[in-house]
Amino acid sequence: MNGVKHILLADDQVSDVELTLAALEECKLDAVVSVARDGVEALDYLYCRGKFEGRKGGNPAAVWLDIKMPRMDGLEVLQRIKADPKLKLIPVVMLTSSREEPDLTMSYELGIAAYVVKPLDFEQFADAVKHLGIVWAVLNELPAPETTNP
Repeated sequence: MNGVKHILLADDQVSDVELTLAALEECKLDAVVSVARDGVEALDYLYCRGKFEGRKGGNPAAVWLDIKMPRMDGLEVLQRIKADPKLKLIPVVMLTSSREEPDLTMSYELGIAAYVVKPLDFEQFADAVKHLGIVWAVLNELPAPETTNP
């Protein structure tokens, strides 16, 4: 995939979203980050509906999901992504504060690419996000997009 990569960040915690965006901006990555405030909005983004109805189609380079979100949690979003032939190849990273073993196990069973627990320390959190940004917006190679993508 050439050009600017898109990352979908789904997280309901405003402070975590702001810190994530600031850390990625500091890296000066050639990436666009779209934010969904819950699981329903994340699916709306992927299917170009709701407030994302005018979005040009195509899958993001990666989806970063929090697990604990209102309306629809990250595990349910992950399950729906991996069940859809048009979305299942999108790498999904759980970026969450959950250290619960059932969440970790279920995430891998459903097909995540990585499980990252948000560090509590501000600088460690920013460093973790920067590393994720470099991997998913710069280093990771994706298959060519299909013409049937949303």
